[in-house]
Amino acid sequence: MSQTWSPTSWKNFPAAQQPLYPDSGQLSAVVKQIKTLPPLVTSWEIDRLHQDIALAQRGQAWLLQGGDCAETFEQCQTEPIASKLKLLLQMSLAIVFGARKRIIRVGRMAGQYAKPRSSDTESQGGVTLPCYRGDIVNGYSFTPEARIPDPLRLLRGYERSALTLNFVRALSEGGFADLHHPENWNLLFVNTAKGEAAERYKELVRSLGDSIRFMETILHESTPELKRVDFYTSHEALHLDYETALTRESVRGIGFYNMGTHFPWIGERTRQLGGAHLEYFRGIRNPVAVKIGGSIQPEELIEMIDKLNPENKPGRLTLIHRMGRNKIESQLPPLIDAVLREQKTVLWVCDPMHGNTVSTAGGRKTRRFDDIVDELRLSFAIHRACGSTLGGAHLELTGEDVTECVGGSRGLTESDLESAYQTQLDPRLNYEQALEIAFEISNQLSQQRF
Repeated sequence: MSQTWSPTSWKNFPAAQQPLYPDSGQLSAVVKQIKTLPPLVTSWEIDRLHQDIALAQRGQAWLLQGGDCAETFEQCQTEPIASKLKLLLQMSLAIVFGARKRIIRVGRMAGQYAKPRSSDTESQGGVTLPCYRGDIVNGYSFTPEARIPDPLRLLRGYERSALTLNFVRALSEGGFADLHHPENWNLLFVNTAKGEAAERYKELVRSLGDSIRFMETILHESTPELKRVDFYTSHEALHLDYETALTRESVRGIGFYNMGTHFPWIGERTRQLGGAHLEYFRGIRNPVAVKIGGSIQPEELIEMIDKLNPENKPGRLTLIHRMGRNKIESQLPPLIDAVLREQKTVLWVCDPMHGNTVSTAGGRKTRRFDDIVDELRLSFAIHRACGSTLGGAHLELTGEDVTECVGGSRGLTESDLESAYQTQLDPRLNYEQALEIAFEISNQLSQQRF
């Protein structure tokens, strides 16, 4: 790689998964317009997350990252956004009781509008069209008009990201996240839930209320730190023209930040050592993450770490492993051993979702809850055996009452999927399944304390 970096130096490298626009002039005009618009996040917020991730690398915090596989413009509405935030707050509350450490809450939201695809085209009924690459690129409807990449969608993506982030900030900082009133986080359709995870959560809330009242009685005052939370956003920084348009130099003169999100990541399909995404990421000051699957070799991983974090700075780099339940025991240990041997500072995070996607007999994509839980448990065990520490989980989930993953306490089967299968791409955990995962994480972390 060239030692000279700029926000556009990636253009000198092969760029995977980029849409082909029929009008390059219109694309340039839209990108130019986005460059004049206000940033979505600030460098101070990004630096605070950088410090939080450094804490997690030292075992003093746990990173919980979750949200939709892909956001849609249509779902930029009050209830879906609030539901995701409610669920992440509930999950973090469940985890903190086991972890006894700070929880870093990161949403896959306010920008998760682009998706990588395994094929450039899609065929239905003998008709072949360009694939759907997320709402920020083209439309989901299987028509020639909808599938044409449209640069104006970049503006719509920016606007909806801004709306989402503004609402999330208002909720997380304006009293909605107040630990004195966790009942505000209840999702409408689970107010009368009787499942094991729901009952366990209700008992936890009662215990929390008693603890807070006791503490504040002793102190003779309320605790303002319990009335708000830090909440960060993340997305796969896939569309490089869009990400470049939101890359700005800090007013403090300390370098360039991607100010379209706090925490961008590189996906498994775009992490090539000589690729454009790695070149772009190496120059921004955000904490960054990389998804790694079983195909990466230890030597390749170390070279990638050196390119993204040559000074081995704490808080800079997160590795999100996504191996699959059947492969993680053979594929993950050599990578952990290489990182430890080379004394690289990284945060290890488990994504137990993406390596466990299967198709039903009818062609519907799903994930088996038992596979997800097993990969999570194995991740904890493998890190412990290698002398490493798992520091977070990356999950695709929703606060809506969906049936997309089979299994869990409700015992969803393949025949149940059609009742509320809403995702346009990958299947997500529903409320009950997500809470079960949170309690499993809590159990694992509580064992680490002894």
